[in-house]
Amino acid sequence: MDKLELGEVQLRFAELVWHNAPLPSGELVKICERELHWKKPTTYTVLRKLCEKGLFKNENGLVSVVISQEAFYAAKTERFVEETFDGSLPAFITAFTSRKKLSAAEVEEIQRMIDTFRKEE
Repeated sequence: MDKLELGEVQLRFAELVWHNAPLPSGELVKICERELHWKKPTTYTVLRKLCEKGLFKNENGLVSVVISQEAFYAAKTERFVEETFDGSLPAFITAFTSRKKLSAAEVEEIQRMIDTFRKEE
């Protein structure tokens, strides 16, 4: 998971790839030029680094996703809960809800998740 740590610039780039992939690398260069004001070498450097981290692949000029945005953020959240709350989801929820009240819809959604989990046991 350490290799999935991204800086702010890499994360902005990754979100562009997740939103547009699969796409030709030349098209990615154009998107990065328009959205991030990057030159071609910068795009390819950041792409290479994120391919080395295993997030994306660039084969024959086609950039595709290896780790989805959802999987990336799920792993990042899991790591945060593990490091900050000793892996305790209830401790995380307690801390989260101590400052932000949940709406009725959020409570209902969480209850559905719990009910689904219980059925799968």
